[in-house]
Amino acid sequence: MIEQLASTAVQIVAVRVSGTLHDADYRLLEQLMDKALHHHQRLARLYIQFEDFHGWDLHAAWDDLKFGTRHYADLERIVLVGELRSMPWMVRLLRLFSRAEVRGFPLAEVPEAWAWLHQDI
Repeated sequence: MIEQLASTAVQIVAVRVSGTLHDADYRLLEQLMDKALHHHQRLARLYIQFEDFHGWDLHAAWDDLKFGTRHYADLERIVLVGELRSMPWMVRLLRLFSRAEVRGFPLAEVPEAWAWLHQDI
């Protein structure tokens, strides 16, 4: 499930990801990105907080690849926050599919993650 989180800047898309992701989750994420890009006109930033995350179903895995391809140059910064053992490889993999700066933070460093995401806005 993808749930929108409050953000203080229109160009920041902030979401909480939990459970197993499905196609409908990516439709919501696409709507949020389209809105951010429409208002900001150029680059957006993405905050993803993982809580009790179980991965993707097959359709959502495809959607994730399409999302990365579609928004390859649209994102300026991406923050992944969570306690996943897979966080380091997720950060490295995401760097291959985006021109954005990508950083991972543990849940204990949420304020630091938001601060980095808001730099130079």
